[in-house]
Amino acid sequence: MAKEDIERLIDRYQRIKSKVRRFIDEDLFETVEEVFDYKTVLTIYDLINSRCIAQIKGVVSAGKESRVYWGKGPRGEDLAIKIYLTSTAEFRKGILKYIVGDPRFESVKLSSTKKLMSVWARKEFSNLKRMWESGVRVPKPYCVRNNVLVMEFIGKDGVRAPLLKEVELTDPDEIRDIFMKIMKNVRLMYQKAMLVHADLSEYNVMLYGDDVVIIDVSQAVHLNHPQAFAFLVRDLSNIRNYFMKLGLDVLSLDDLINYVIGEKESLELEY
Repeated sequence: MAKEDIERLIDRYQRIKSKVRRFIDEDLFETVEEVFDYKTVLTIYDLINSRCIAQIKGVVSAGKESRVYWGKGPRGEDLAIKIYLTSTAEFRKGILKYIVGDPRFESVKLSSTKKLMSVWARKEFSNLKRMWESGVRVPKPYCVRNNVLVMEFIGKDGVRAPLLKEVELTDPDEIRDIFMKIMKNVRLMYQKAMLVHADLSEYNVMLYGDDVVIIDVSQAVHLNHPQAFAFLVRDLSNIRNYFMKLGLDVLSLDDLINYVIGEKESLELEY
């Protein structure tokens, strides 16, 4: 690439970044600027032009591999804007097991880390869409471009709903109700969406009003994935162990598996 081409690229980046900046709260811009590399700026610009995003308001959560922002849509609806960052070699190795073997992504070439993060974003969007359309309570997905996923914001006024892990539960009826709602969602996920979450725990469930909302579904795999059943057993073990600590008699792991896969029609719990 010639020097003139590089200068034109830099100039275009600065002009587009200036336009994007108008849609981000001023106090937030300096914080997010390190996340907004050239490709991400172009992606955000595209999402604004396509009227998927109207404004980015504030940080909801920040991790090593992604950051989530509270935003607004063109009709004033609350959005969660998830930006997947360039992953580390360790993270790349960790997520490949959820992509390789999934028949939906057999033709995808994972030649670069940036391409991998775009695939990871598309995978979460695809999983959310399948789950939402199957009746699973997950954040409603709106759009995805490259490494940016836009979905329903679970919370109010930029404050996310609490995770199951963060809520102190003492009422036996409430504990039983939450457990049953989680199990019904896992059953729908398996039987209707034909997916297994593959990382389900008290850290990936939100409590919002009367809803139990399943989140962080990027690693969810199709039932045809060679490790799907092993992932299901791990998911159910995690949930079972957590609710047993809360004092709920959660039946055997085999009973939970049979309920999810349809060999058992109901769960009868005691406290």
